[in-house]
Amino acid sequence: MKHRLLSLFTLLLPICTFAQEKGLDQQIDEAFGNATGWFVDFIFYQIPFTEDISVYWVLFPLIIGATYFTFYFKLINFRGFFTSINIVRGKYDELDHHEALPMKGDPTPGDDIRETIAVEGHSGEVSHFQALTAALSGTVGLGNIAGVAIAVSIGGAGATFWMIVAGLLGMASKFVECTLGVKYRDIEADGTVYGGPMYYLVKGLKTKGLEKLGKVLAVLFAIFVIGGSFGGGNMFQVNQAFQLVEHMTGGENSFLYQRGWLFGIVMAVFVGIVIIGGIKKIAKVTDKIVPFMVVIYVGASIFVLVARYDMIGDAFMQIINGAFSPEGVVGGAIGVLVQGFRRAAFSNEAGVGSASIAHSAVRTKYAASEGMVALLEPFVDTVVVCTMTAVVLIITGNVNPENATLNDAQAILLTSGAFESVISWFPYVLTIAVVLFAFSTMISWSYYGYQGWAFLFGRNKKMEYVYKAIFCLFVVIGSAAGLGSVVGFSDAMIFAMMVPNMIGLVILAPKVRDELTKYVAAIKTIRK
Repeated sequence: MKHRLLSLFTLLLPICTFAQEKGLDQQIDEAFGNATGWFVDFIFYQIPFTEDISVYWVLFPLIIGATYFTFYFKLINFRGFFTSINIVRGKYDELDHHEALPMKGDPTPGDDIRETIAVEGHSGEVSHFQALTAALSGTVGLGNIAGVAIAVSIGGAGATFWMIVAGLLGMASKFVECTLGVKYRDIEADGTVYGGPMYYLVKGLKTKGLEKLGKVLAVLFAIFVIGGSFGGGNMFQVNQAFQLVEHMTGGENSFLYQRGWLFGIVMAVFVGIVIIGGIKKIAKVTDKIVPFMVVIYVGASIFVLVARYDMIGDAFMQIINGAFSPEGVVGGAIGVLVQGFRRAAFSNEAGVGSASIAHSAVRTKYAASEGMVALLEPFVDTVVVCTMTAVVLIITGNVNPENATLNDAQAILLTSGAFESVISWFPYVLTIAVVLFAFSTMISWSYYGYQGWAFLFGRNKKMEYVYKAIFCLFVVIGSAAGLGSVVGFSDAMIFAMMVPNMIGLVILAPKVRDELTKYVAAIKTIRK
């Protein structure tokens, strides 16, 4: 344990090195950038196809893997859609009502409690709906607002079509990883759940005779998810939320101008209150915030569509024509396809493995039941929310190649302006929504990061509070400082999670198929 902590602090040492002539955030940013730039460059390396088109290599395993799972599971993302909705509605809840079961299964490496579906009457911590909203809160966020605006600015309206296709394919990846998350989770005697790729990589690959590989991949994933939780799942979120709030309250004339630390402290307090309670408290918050956010955002989008109903047909013609025969768009058809796939993959994180951590806490004794629920996540995140954003931008005339160079904060304002052209007061609602998006993303990613932390450093209360204290500190830092290199490194770690995770998903796909067969048979007993 001491050696692990020493290694962690050694990695953080460059952050503490600074020169007197620069601001502290600049000092940290430069020191960290010099130490980690090679890793960021590797993860976000772009393979050049033409003079105008370069593709992130991380997209290939995500999209190819999603396509493979779609056909391996015989289009589960389509034929299982309505069954998934019925599971969330509670139609098959009686399958999960059972007596306490004895401990069973293979011992977890490290002599922890043996994994089981029910221990001392416990079958999980949250409902199917709560697990879904907890995972959605980690993906539905600023990328749906800012990222889509940038994607359609670069790739044109046609990027929307390929974004939808990638979202539909990603449903299969989510099904696989979340089924495995439940199958190989650990449940302590008090009902606390520990799950996610760390556990199915270790235990699942052990059943395949690949124990050493599983341990290495699990440790890598745990390190990556911890780093991702501090940056992309924390600092980036609060920083972008603060910039929008500052802009909407007067910019340089705002009381909050250059007082990001104050905004950060307020957010840190609220985040701390929620995450101290663990996944149960997080789920109780997300199952209220996420539906509210999605309904408000989609409702406003529908209002824009109704107000400009005469332009809907033309918008969809732009999407179809742009997808297959783009004219005047830099990069041509491949460029449009790449932008759509990129936004979908970066938004719903299908194949990255993060969502399986939240879904593993569900109350169920059938692993595939939660896999079915999870496949709804990319549909809501990408097919519904991202598409609504894109269509609003197209209808209001905000698809312009000149906007391709906008950063995320500017792209949010672009989307805000698109809604404002039809609903004058909506930017204020969107500002609140962005803050809630950021807040819900942070509390979910705190859970993801803590699960990785507990896997590496132990499941005791001391280690739990150390992680959560550090997480809240990063909320304040992220709001007050411009730590571009730190957040860039963290984003790279999020997509690095994909590497060990996808290896495990492909190897363990037959296990998922067995779980699906078992659950489908159980459903048939109810229907008879």
